[in-house]
Amino acid sequence: MSMLGPTLVLALREIRRHVLRSVLTVLGIVIGVAAVVTMVTLGNGATAAVREQISGLGVNILQVRPGQGFGRGGGGPAPADFDMDDVAAIRDQVAGVVVVAPLSQSSGTAVRNAANWSTTVNGTTSDYFTAQQWDTASGRTFTAAEEQAGKAVCVIGSTVSRNLFRADDPLGQRFRLRGLSCEVIGTLVTRGQGGFGNDQDDVVLMPIKTVQRRITGNRNVRQMLVKVDPAYDTAAVTASLQSLLRERRNIRGAKQDDFNIFDTAQISQTLQGTTRILTSLLGAVAAVSLLVGGIGIMNIMLVSVTERTREIGIRLAIGAVGREVLLQFLVEAVVLACLGGVIGLLLALVASWALAPLLQVPFLFDVRINVVAFVFSALIGVIFGYFPARQAAQLNPIDALRHE
Repeated sequence: MSMLGPTLVLALREIRRHVLRSVLTVLGIVIGVAAVVTMVTLGNGATAAVREQISGLGVNILQVRPGQGFGRGGGGPAPADFDMDDVAAIRDQVAGVVVVAPLSQSSGTAVRNAANWSTTVNGTTSDYFTAQQWDTASGRTFTAAEEQAGKAVCVIGSTVSRNLFRADDPLGQRFRLRGLSCEVIGTLVTRGQGGFGNDQDDVVLMPIKTVQRRITGNRNVRQMLVKVDPAYDTAAVTASLQSLLRERRNIRGAKQDDFNIFDTAQISQTLQGTTRILTSLLGAVAAVSLLVGGIGIMNIMLVSVTERTREIGIRLAIGAVGREVLLQFLVEAVVLACLGGVIGLLLALVASWALAPLLQVPFLFDVRINVVAFVFSALIGVIFGYFPARQAAQLNPIDALRHE
């Protein structure tokens, strides 16, 4: 250890003597460390963003839609929508169901004075707010009487509120939607972007009977949100739900379902798994530049050994042992690699912090990847610096002194 202090001073002096060469040497390590840490940090942010956005669809929620996928699937006629009898049957006959929220969906332009805004209209019940765990920021949700009578009342998202009412308080105010005058009884807490890039706050919620009678003109339920009790196994509830709907829709034997049930937890796990794999791949590609940086260090250290052959010869002639020469060159290589590692980490920190808002992902500082990248850069200094250092230590003092 007593030898390490003077050796470190010598190494730093040598690096300072060739500043430009040292900077160019560590550039590969800097780029490699910065790329790896930035990619992994942004990848972790993307995974967290996916998790957050999918949780916006609701926790322990089964989404039930007609068709075999997000679209109709296959040719032939479109499968029939659900109705309110299906909603009642699921609520009463499937164990483990907390609430079932029907959705009758449409779109239209909401108009108030000179302001107008194209938005999504969802006809539903007060169970929707329980299923989605979506609270009102102000006002209230529908009463049972309003749902039963099909009153023209609505709860609006923050995007609709901002575009129609600007800075005014929307509660108690009216606006027109598809020829229907609607009273605002509540506003929803802001949720932001949904799991598939849609603005969750761009929505108008009305009692389902109001939408069916006054907007869509039919009794169809386009989608059902089934909230499952956490004490129950979601797979078992899904199986019971599938069995009930097959029976109600008269699907027999090996005939395929004409509806689909999506478990939001499964969607979340799949998307998170995908982003993790992509992050690992990007990190691995970026790590290649670390190896390139290591080769750069090895190359410059070999040049340095050739340049300083006489100096090495003098050191060996006046009593230095091979181990000391080996250590000096090894320390130089490790200091260069560590310097590159530190600069790379600082660059990655700045790059991640700047890029995260642009990519709309949270900035999550991960201590582990920073430590791993730094240790890896130090190891590269040891591995790629060892061969030139060993070559210097094995020089014959007499031949080294004769070297011009």
